[in-house]
Amino acid sequence: MEVKKYEKVDLARQSGLFMNIGLIVALGLCLLAFEWKSYDDLSQVEYEAQAVETEELIEIPITEMPPPPPPVIQQPEIVEVPDEEEIKEELVNLDTEITPETVVAPPAPPAPAAPVVEEEETNEIFQVVENQPAPVGGYEAFYKYIGKNIKYPDQARRMGVEGKVFVQFVVDKDGSITDVNVLKGIGSGCDEEAIRVVKSAPKWTPGKQRGRPVRVRMSVPIAFKLG
Repeated sequence: MEVKKYEKVDLARQSGLFMNIGLIVALGLCLLAFEWKSYDDLSQVEYEAQAVETEELIEIPITEMPPPPPPVIQQPEIVEVPDEEEIKEELVNLDTEITPETVVAPPAPPAPAAPVVEEEETNEIFQVVENQPAPVGGYEAFYKYIGKNIKYPDQARRMGVEGKVFVQFVVDKDGSITDVNVLKGIGSGCDEEAIRVVKSAPKWTPGKQRGRPVRVRMSVPIAFKLG
């Protein structure tokens, strides 16, 4: 049996139209979704604004401190003072006669002078003093005496020994030469000859410390040279 199709009720022919309508509806819904705006509850916003305004309008009262009480002025107590006693002035009678019985106090004796402590003499031997000892006439006169009185030892002459003998001695308080010895010698009889000639030398001017003569240790070189 053959089914007859009517063109008016044939839905296949209307498919393009339905498709276009569906697209238009979908596009409209998309645009509506994008343009849709949501609004907050205005009543809640107005309430919060009113609360803020209310808080701002609250005035804080100014606290006034009461003024301090005035200081209590204490009146000074008035004490009655009795009348001052009259002071009797003793008048010196200038007409009093001086009699031998009048006692005059003797003047006070002067205070005794402090005892002068004398410095004890010392035998200490100094190395350096304020005024160093020196030969009478200077060192030139001393070495001139050495040159005239020294004798070249025969042993040293035979062996050809030459050099300097350093002699150490002490110039005493009176200028005499004591404690003569050799610091550095050359031997061959030269050391003994140097000691002998220094011991026999004339007195020196003694050294002084604080203006007082003291003992001072000295040293001089004695040269031995073959002519």
